[in-house]
Amino acid sequence: MATSKTGSFWLTEVVTLPNTMGTGDRVQGTLDLGAYVDVGDQQAIAIEYVDFIHQVGTDYGSNVDGMLNGNGAITSQLTDLNPGTVLVRADDNSLIASSGLNIDTSNNIATRDADFYPDSFGKLDESRMVVNDSLYVVSGPDSAGVSTESYVTCRIKCRIVKLSTKDWMSIAIQSTASDN
Repeated sequence: MATSKTGSFWLTEVVTLPNTMGTGDRVQGTLDLGAYVDVGDQQAIAIEYVDFIHQVGTDYGSNVDGMLNGNGAITSQLTDLNPGTVLVRADDNSLIASSGLNIDTSNNIATRDADFYPDSFGKLDESRMVVNDSLYVVSGPDSAGVSTESYVTCRIKCRIVKLSTKDWMSIAIQSTASDN
């Protein structure tokens, strides 16, 4: 299906959750893939792994009791179509990876939510192929507002690949169809 043109490398996008953010508010960050994706050469990005990292305050710590005003969650998604500042349903074809961090502020406990969406895709033939020229990270608090400016970093392990004409067209059609 795909042949590697490069070894694996990391792309990173940080979204800032300001301390004025209320429950249900969302912010979006954009990763420009224009330098990596090339229609003429049938060049795409193969995503191998996605990780979401949560930090709080100017020291970028991970003490969750300072992230939200009360018990709640920080939800994040990575998509290959622009959802604006909303989250998409789990069955949306544009969803690449997602994360939920449940926060119990009174006990300073954080747990990952039961989010089994594949954030580790495996070897090249199992990678998530992206032919769009941007990726979008959307994140925000639920059930409580942000108390201290916090950060969600999305780290993406990927490589540049060359696709066959048939595979390129299949992925492009699927991506376009999910936008309707």
